[in-house]
Amino acid sequence: MIIRLILNAIAFYIVAYLVPGIEVVGIEALAVVSVVWGVLSILVKPVLTLLTLPINILSLGLFSFVINAGLLLLMARLVQGFSVEGWWKALIGAVVLALVNLVLGRMK
Repeated sequence: MIIRLILNAIAFYIVAYLVPGIEVVGIEALAVVSVVWGVLSILVKPVLTLLTLPINILSLGLFSFVINAGLLLLMARLVQGFSVEGWWKALIGAVVLALVNLVLGRMK
């Protein structure tokens, strides 16, 4: 679990570096973002995925990026030191986050 939190922190650092409009200020904020993302992924994401299952099936799974973008925007409101400038930046960040997590998951 600690390895997963560290990989999430690295992923969010890379996303903040690559996507203009997403910003993480400080190591403490990065740690909190990693923990909050884990909690949101465990508690909120499955409920949203279940509620939007028909749309997700019709879009061949691409609606998952929209759910992740919404979670990024929610997290920006919850965590001080983490900001997302808008919906499109959150959507781009969700795609980049998925790609970075894919690469980091293969390295683990």
